Amino acid sequence: MMETAPLSRIILGLTGGIAAYKAAELTRLFVKADIAVDVCMTAAACRFIAPLTLQALSGRPVLTDLWHSGADNGMGHINLSRGANAVVVAPASADFLAKIANGHADDLLSTLTLARDCPLLVAPAMNRQMWANAANRRNVARLVADGVVVLGPGTGDQACGETGEGRMLEPEEIFAAVVASTQPKVLGGRRLLVTAGPTFEAIDPVRGITNTSSGKMGYAIAQAAAEAGAAVTLVTGPTQLATPMGITRIDVVSAAAMSAAVDANLDGIDAFIAVAAVADYTPVSPATTKIKKSGAPLTITLQPTVDILATVAARPNAPYCVGFAAETNDIPRNADEKRRRKKVPLMIANRAQDAFGSDDNEVILCDDAGAHPLPRMDKLSLARHLIAEIARRLPQRGRPPGQ
Repeated sequence: MMETAPLSRIILGLTGGIAAYKAAELTRLFVKADIAVDVCMTAAACRFIAPLTLQALSGRPVLTDLWHSGADNGMGHINLSRGANAVVVAPASADFLAKIANGHADDLLSTLTLARDCPLLVAPAMNRQMWANAANRRNVARLVADGVVVLGPGTGDQACGETGEGRMLEPEEIFAAVVASTQPKVLGGRRLLVTAGPTFEAIDPVRGITNTSSGKMGYAIAQAAAEAGAAVTLVTGPTQLATPMGITRIDVVSAAAMSAAVDANLDGIDAFIAVAAVADYTPVSPATTKIKKSGAPLTITLQPTVDILATVAARPNAPYCVGFAAETNDIPRNADEKRRRKKVPLMIANRAQDAFGSDDNEVILCDDAGAHPLPRMDKLSLARHLIAEIARRLPQRGRPPGQ
């Protein structure tokens, strides 16, 4: 198996198909992430999108000709992949899949895929019947057996007017998958359960108690865990966030529903990461009809909600438990008090005013050894850092936590 390396340069291959227009946005996403992109196009791809478009977006010459590949020694098909972290072909046509599945090399793109020393990822794009064709399925199966990563395809409307499987994944999905492929698989074979977002405790059919949590940190943790090779279940309160690729999502509304969903999905879990901002109190008796406004004061009797993290941590053979503490003052002290009270090995503390709704975060790790601050960074980078830390702390299989 090829070793993964930090993503700094890729080769983006385009083959003929209407989905070639999506490669422009895909190129932009890589460049925005400071990843150098060398674009290589087949002759058919050049009929769907101009090489000049990709050259302008990548800031690098676009390569189209095996005989003029930019190498002084005439070995462009070999030199191109050296130093690249991955070759990504998007769109990958049925013809191109057949070609590389059988080792054919008659143009620059197919030749460099044979001569590469880095991973190959392909994003198929074709008519639904072409995708389902027995010959195509054999070719895809052979590619998978050879270690090629097949991204998608998706299901939806196709340029031919039909609907079905074969549509190329969206640029954002391909970008996320390529980045994920280069992350160390420190959680391979592990199962994680993550909570995210706020909860909503109904007062009446149109009002409720909630908070300003966006869910971004929890979703980033789920994404980073999946990137690290874990099987991830995400239990989420109400958010507007898209589901990260490769995870199982369970939507809930209230604290009670989140508690029930967590309890139902704990079997076989190696680690439980409670990121959700769960309401501490809920109305005792929510009104069944809208409460009408009047001039009199309104009294609502509240009762405590279930402490999900403490309940999970108290179970026999509990998974490794990690909590998040959103504090407004005395952050390390309050977070560590919460960690000890809930009896969990790791509590991740942050300032609620800075964390809720923002795209970055600054946290302090609290454990038995003390407080360990981390610098401010974007939430996905932070999530990847935290997942690596959690993976390091996870007990070996067959050994209980703490031993």
